[in-house]
Amino acid sequence: MIPRLYKKYKDEIVPEMMKSMNYTNTLQVPKVLKVVINVGMGAGAEDAKLLEAVSKELSQITGQHAVITKAAKAISNFKLKKGSPVGSKVTLRRERMYEFLDRLINVALPSLKDFRGISDKAFDNFGNYTLGLTEQTIFPEIEYDTIQRIHGMDITIVTGAKSKKESYQLLKLMGLPFKR
Repeated sequence: MIPRLYKKYKDEIVPEMMKSMNYTNTLQVPKVLKVVINVGMGAGAEDAKLLEAVSKELSQITGQHAVITKAAKAISNFKLKKGSPVGSKVTLRRERMYEFLDRLINVALPSLKDFRGISDKAFDNFGNYTLGLTEQTIFPEIEYDTIQRIHGMDITIVTGAKSKKESYQLLKLMGLPFKR
């Protein structure tokens, strides 16, 4: 089964981008390469059960097994040892990536209280977009009664665009609600 957002990309976004950016070939049109969802839990070093619960929730949201990340170096001010678990992450590609983006755009973001759009200033120089969410309960897969702790997450959308302008145009056409 073809994801709805991928079908929209092929049928509507590619022709629109070719027209607006004066591309001569469809392969010049930027595309979303991957989506990385990262949850950092500073308290995870002390409580392994909390980190397991976070990893399980992230797996429920994305439909893919989450990997527990470990500290790269020791930081004494945070009582952090090298190699201790500090968070969880998932990298989505292909069908799962499009399904997650579709749910994020059409279900999760509109369910935020007083939502007026996301910032258009979070692009890096390579055309990637990073979005920070303050709680995981906006996703319908999470049951509010079963969560141990409310935590945020960072969602990075990696695109094949060469500039911020191309990436902004691509994500806007995909349906990301930027505020203006």
